[in-house]
Amino acid sequence: MLIKVKAHPCSKEEKLIKKSDDSFEIFVKEKPVMGLANKAIIKALSTFFNVPEGKARLIKGFRESNKIFEIKN
Repeated sequence: MLIKVKAHPCSKEEKLIKKSDDSFEIFVKEKPVMGLANKAIIKALSTFFNVPEGKARLIKGFRESNKIFEIKN
């Protein structure tokens, strides 16, 4: 399953907003340095979909705010 994510790093609070079945907006506290924000987004997605963190991986958008993740069930 592919998921589109609009990332908001350096936010005051962490939250996940579901826009549609495959589109999310995720706010994380981590800075976009050395992949810290991407790791926090993976953790948030794996918690939301109730899968281990190894089942969620970033496909596209490593350095962009619009990202595509793959979630394996």
